[in-house]
Amino acid sequence: MRLFFALWPPIEIAERLAEIARSAANNFGGKPTREETIHLTLAFIGDVPDDRLPLLIGSARGIRTAPFDLDIDGLGYWRHNHLIWASILPSAALTELASTLKNALTEVGFANGREKHAFAPHVSLVRKVPESSVPLTLPVIEPARWHCPSFVLVRSRLADAPPFYETVSEFPLS
Repeated sequence: MRLFFALWPPIEIAERLAEIARSAANNFGGKPTREETIHLTLAFIGDVPDDRLPLLIGSARGIRTAPFDLDIDGLGYWRHNHLIWASILPSAALTELASTLKNALTEVGFANGREKHAFAPHVSLVRKVPESSVPLTLPVIEPARWHCPSFVLVRSRLADAPPFYETVSEFPLS
């Protein structure tokens, strides 16, 4: 099964980001992220055999960090993958969670060779945006605060149309 760890926003934040995604897709083209799939990826794992799932869950259960808030402050565009995303203000708590999770996963053999770049917190909003349609300056959005009391392990089913995400396990922050 294809898995990743993520922060899942409260409904009101997901609704707001989905509206921004739809508006951006209407203005610039591309495919908006559906409200029910909006998230911030902490660590992408990839395909995991069923028998290794308990080890993966156990490694995440050992993580201890306090709940925290994220501040969404703007929009960005990555030309290399044609993606409009919501930016997250730097947060020591978020960086600590992502780093602790990565270390815990590495210790139990889930090092991911696909992670060539440093952790870049963002929320994907619109995919497949034609480069020629994106202005140099994206519209300003109203900042939003997102409270994070837990993180989740999510199964991604890409064969389904549209892709389907299912929460496998939730890990409260304490």
